[in-house]
Amino acid sequence: MRYAAIIEYDGSQFNGWQIQPHAPSVQAVVEAALVHVADEPVRVHTAGRTDTGVHAVGQVIHFDTDKLRSNYGWLRGANTKLPDSVAIKWINLVDDEFHARFSAQSRRYRYILNARKIPLGILADYVSRYPVDLDLEAMRSALLALIGKHDFSAYRASGCQSMDPVKTMHSIELNQQGDWLWLDICGNGFLQHMVRNIVGVLLKIGAGERDVSWAAEVLESRDRKQAGVTAKPNGLYFVEAKYEKRFGLPESISAPRFW
Repeated sequence: MRYAAIIEYDGSQFNGWQIQPHAPSVQAVVEAALVHVADEPVRVHTAGRTDTGVHAVGQVIHFDTDKLRSNYGWLRGANTKLPDSVAIKWINLVDDEFHARFSAQSRRYRYILNARKIPLGILADYVSRYPVDLDLEAMRSALLALIGKHDFSAYRASGCQSMDPVKTMHSIELNQQGDWLWLDICGNGFLQHMVRNIVGVLLKIGAGERDVSWAAEVLESRDRKQAGVTAKPNGLYFVEAKYEKRFGLPESISAPRFW
């Protein structure tokens, strides 16, 4: 039997999603919690791996098991064994054809920035602080060049292992409320550090250090060395993955109030 689940986690407590031999990972604690309920080995697969310090409010996973439990049994049993920094929000049986990664039609990330000049007393691990006056219109104009199907080699990490750098960005939106700014980006897939590298380029443009055309120039170069500094991980959130309706995943899962 195959189960799908939606989880949220505080990435500041982990060295990324993927299991590592000598560092805490989200995958390791989720698998351990599910093993407690299933009473047999469980291996989980995810819609998108996240790096050290990156958070999630709607990460999708799936796992296979021969043990039949009620949805409540899985939720209650696994959540009691998870640390406070991780929670399973939804779980259900799905068709065996479902795959958290390969069945995903799109994924959405949000990057949150705070631009006030005074340091943050709270939320320092959950947003990225950039105390600079930014030209949002210039940043929005620069983003237009990234929408659509492109080779994003220049926006990937140097150690990215993806075989295909061509991705399609369905939408990219930049919004502001007071000192808060957030970038919502939705695409069919993402390369390692891709969102953070896009943010790094945007910040240079917003600060007036680069022209609006720089985002497109970096894209066309297909050379990571032409881009800017990778933005910090603590402002990045995996928001959701979308699937065909036939798989029965919920349209949306409520996020924290500060969201």
